[in-house]
Amino acid sequence: MKRAYEPAAREDGTRVLVNQDVAPSTALRRWFGHDPARWTEFRRRYRADLAQRTDLLNALPTIAGKGPLTLIYSARDVRHNQAVVLRERLVRS
Repeated sequence: MKRAYEPAAREDGTRVLVNQDVAPSTALRRWFGHDPARWTEFRRRYRADLAQRTDLLNALPTIAGKGPLTLIYSARDVRHNQAVVLRERLVRS
């Protein structure tokens, strides 16, 4: 995982901006508002949303091939953002 504002590096491998196809819905993002007090519930809701989009989740490892995959996000909070939840989901797969 890497913030969008950090420079790209060779070891990043395939870089995927998570603010697009696998992003939380606008309503969920607005509700969350990057409020750490809502983190647990955001994670639950976003995981439920991701469960409905398995085609996109399954495509990410294929897009990356056999090399590294770096999830790029724009949030300031490195511990409470959608890339963290998405990474957890991908690692579980």
